[in-house]
Amino acid sequence: MTKRDENTIERDDPDAVPRVGHVKVTRRDWLNAARDVLVEDGVLQVKVLLISTRLGVSRSSFYWYFENRDHLLEELLGQWRARNTKRITAACAAPAACINEGACNFFRCFIDPNLFDRGLDFAVREWARRDVDVRAQIEAADAERLAAITGMFVHHGFAPFEADWRARMIYFMQLGYHALDVREPMELRMARLPGFLEGFTGRKPPTELVEKFTLFAMKYA
Repeated sequence: MTKRDENTIERDDPDAVPRVGHVKVTRRDWLNAARDVLVEDGVLQVKVLLISTRLGVSRSSFYWYFENRDHLLEELLGQWRARNTKRITAACAAPAACINEGACNFFRCFIDPNLFDRGLDFAVREWARRDVDVRAQIEAADAERLAAITGMFVHHGFAPFEADWRARMIYFMQLGYHALDVREPMELRMARLPGFLEGFTGRKPPTELVEKFTLFAMKYA
């Protein structure tokens, strides 16, 4: 018998609410609950006892899935890398007929909450203020994301230096939008989309592209 019971089914949805009470909780349940604590209260509160209380289970069940708290924290960082950085790089590499479509692919990550976990990203950045190793991972992630965006611009004919500063402009603007917790109607944001795209890329976006992206974004209004 392994630590993971064969009858325990892990859920695929990382946003799923952890099951609590007199039920068998999974490794994913522990990770989901730990993620919530990290986002809401910071890394110092990510404690086995606190999470077990949230889940309504004994602390001993934690050790079926994790060696210790450090193992749990590393798994949280792995989730962050896979869910946020890897999805941004994939979006930048997605097929696009023009640079404005490529920029829209990038923006999709920040419109669809299933693609980018904003709360987790900023919780890890806050964690990095206290941990030099996590700070190094943040710097590596930002570099990887910027390289992907820069590569997208180069692919669409921009010179490397211009691609670099345009990548920084679009990326740091997007992070700043979330860091400031900007709240505005989606209709207003989409009304600004043509100007945003032209400002970031230097090229006027096709009307049909703006309309297509607006239809996508309004599903999340």
